[in-house]
Amino acid sequence: MKQSLKNIPSWNADRHLNRTVKGMPPSGIRKFFDLVSEMDGAISLGVGEPDFVTPWHVREACIFSLESGDTHYTSNKGMPELRETICEQVSKDLGLNYDPAEEILITTGVSEAVDLAFRATLNPGDEAIVPEPCYVAYTPDIMLAGGIPSMVPTGLKDEFRLQPETVASAVTDKTRALLLSYPNNPTGAIMTRADLEDLADVVVENDLLVISDEVYSKLCYSGSHASFAQLEGMKERTIILNGLSKSHAMTGWRIGYALGDEALVGAMTKVHQYTMLCAPTMAQVAALEAIQKGEEEMLHMRHEYDLRRRLFASGLNRIGLDCFEPRGAFYAFPSVKDWGLSSEEFAERLLREQKVAVVPGNVFGPSGEGFLRCSYATSREELIEALDRMETFLSGL
Repeated sequence: MKQSLKNIPSWNADRHLNRTVKGMPPSGIRKFFDLVSEMDGAISLGVGEPDFVTPWHVREACIFSLESGDTHYTSNKGMPELRETICEQVSKDLGLNYDPAEEILITTGVSEAVDLAFRATLNPGDEAIVPEPCYVAYTPDIMLAGGIPSMVPTGLKDEFRLQPETVASAVTDKTRALLLSYPNNPTGAIMTRADLEDLADVVVENDLLVISDEVYSKLCYSGSHASFAQLEGMKERTIILNGLSKSHAMTGWRIGYALGDEALVGAMTKVHQYTMLCAPTMAQVAALEAIQKGEEEMLHMRHEYDLRRRLFASGLNRIGLDCFEPRGAFYAFPSVKDWGLSSEEFAERLLREQKVAVVPGNVFGPSGEGFLRCSYATSREELIEALDRMETFLSGL
């Protein structure tokens, strides 16, 4: 006999949630972003997004593709011409040659590429070493892949560069991968070629896969970017992840890519086929235009970031917030350890009392406690005003 609708027990959605997802905290970055969006007159140094608009000729290429009816799927791996162009650019920049037919995948932003890299290479219970402070998505992505994140610290005394002995001490018989993310979000640190060479022995000795997120590679201010894949014998065991969001002011377009051994990229493509199919066609058209004809604008933006970097880092030191010189990306990572507040207390009070939004360093891992992430991807005028407000805040502590 059918049960009466009046007697159906109340629905409990919580019972049906995935345990891993349920246990994940929401993004600490977005928390502060949401607070700023509701506050008049606030200056946001919180979200890592260029304040530049995508150049007009790139937007125009997208518009023309839409007007031409170019709205269908591309190959799962992405437009052949875009793959070829990226491989040519990587050959020019890094001296590395990849097969555009088999060794590159166009993804929906670098965020998808990170997720795919872990899902395609980790088995349940496998460990992946992640240096921290680090971008907030790495740990959840590893967990969603069934892996176990092994967080290792970096520190101010080494300018947040990863040390080989730190990696070696974290390796177990379950360790399968090492994540590198340089230039680094949130610290602005870079790894030199010599630094990477020091890591190579540990990687080879323990047969590790290296997943290298290089989305800020075009934003280096003291010498050219060095990739782990450039080291002798390391290309085959490295997956390079990169994209156009930061370098070409294209965050909302969601175009990234992965480069690596055919078997590794092929495995990532399998997951991509079932979950994403392909990156947006019109965004791929825009990306092709940006790479082929957008270098002048990219160099202009990098020059402007460099000016802001020096202005802001020196300003932080002047007002009493010790800050080492960030050498890449567009973040400063000043210390607040001398001011008697935790990172979160400092950030919350600064926002409430002076309407300046920064992200507390503990959001990015235990090594970030006592620091703040401040994005200088905003105008020089706003940076100067933010420094004035921060100095006023400090005077009241």
